[in-house]
Amino acid sequence: MLISIDDYIKAGRIAAEVREHMRKRYHVGRTLLEICEEAESMIRARGGEPAFPCNVSLNEVAAHYTAEPDDSIEVRDGDILKIDIGVHVNGSIADTAVTVCYNPSYSMLVEAAEHALREAVRVARVGTKASDIGRVIEHTIRSYGLKPIQNLSGHSIASYTIHAGKSIPNIWTIGSFALQQGEVYAIEPFVTTGDGSGVVYNGDVSNIYSLVTKKRTGDKDADEFINMLWDRFRTLPFALRWLRDKDLRHARDMLAFLLKKKIVRAYPVLVEGNERYVAQAEHTMIPTNEGTLVITA
Repeated sequence: MLISIDDYIKAGRIAAEVREHMRKRYHVGRTLLEICEEAESMIRARGGEPAFPCNVSLNEVAAHYTAEPDDSIEVRDGDILKIDIGVHVNGSIADTAVTVCYNPSYSMLVEAAEHALREAVRVARVGTKASDIGRVIEHTIRSYGLKPIQNLSGHSIASYTIHAGKSIPNIWTIGSFALQQGEVYAIEPFVTTGDGSGVVYNGDVSNIYSLVTKKRTGDKDADEFINMLWDRFRTLPFALRWLRDKDLRHARDMLAFLLKKKIVRAYPVLVEGNERYVAQAEHTMIPTNEGTLVITA
């Protein structure tokens, strides 16, 4: 294979252990900051590094929320919480997610997401078209009377790169590519209610960042900050709370400056179009000629 399989397997094992711990944990009354820090501490304690800040997206927020340094938002009874976890070992990334539901009215969303993921993994192998995976995901979700989120998708993964350019849709699409041996893919169905819009839009909050380029700005302070980001994260996403050893006000100012210069990008939270609740499930897999290796199983 063209990849370091041992590192991927280790990253996948760590991600699966943390995901299952978070699935079983009772989160009502806990802050999103506590959840993020627990997940990320578990990753590091097992010999991995977070590949991105733990996502803790509540209710109609489908993805891309992570805790602020002093985040006081708590999980409440009646909430549905997506916990999206990324682990890397020497740049080899495993990406997985679970939805925990504290509202019986939405338990079917979780069931549909998990079922769609199982069916997608079942058909995914070398040569399978991504559009056919999308067809299976969509058919499974719609069989529950629910909707897939059509503008969110799974993705290929490469060294130190979470989204490596190829998309695995959650609906049937025209035009596609075939899964290849030696490539790594994340499959992640997102499910909303039957009266949801089935699409997400960018929300007002953006608190996950990544470095786009190491281009010099001519400002010594900013250039030193860029070097620090590269040394710590390369181009992987990071959160402001990961910079607590720095002056956070200064870090905020630097990030705002670098965003304007397009040297850093920010990822806005993604909100369901009709503000309906969303569930997510996700595995990372490596197709081979012998079958499919689900490293986060």
